[in-house]
Amino acid sequence: MLDVHITRNRDVVVIQCKGRIVRSHAAFMLREAVTQQIDARVVVLDLSEVGSLEGGGLGMLVFLQRWTHDNGIELVLFGPSNPVRKSLERASSTSGFEITSVEEVHSLHAS
Repeated sequence: MLDVHITRNRDVVVIQCKGRIVRSHAAFMLREAVTQQIDARVVVLDLSEVGSLEGGGLGMLVFLQRWTHDNGIELVLFGPSNPVRKSLERASSTSGFEITSVEEVHSLHAS
């Protein structure tokens, strides 16, 4: 199960995810949360409380990376947990993701 909480500070949107992104329902929930942010400059996916990320979730992240790029939005992954980071590292198709730190997220909000 995946819980999603969205906060907005001007044109920077933070989508906090909690749970697992392993089934299609969770992946589609994530897609819906991101694709609603059409007027954002930056979308930060906070993955610090995601315990597991598997095939469907990885595929959705790749889709969202392309979708945000095509819509002029910067997609940033924040704080992926160790299991999520390992899943990202194993999937060569996700090597282009920007993974950021707390300090970098704060600077995005200040911009």
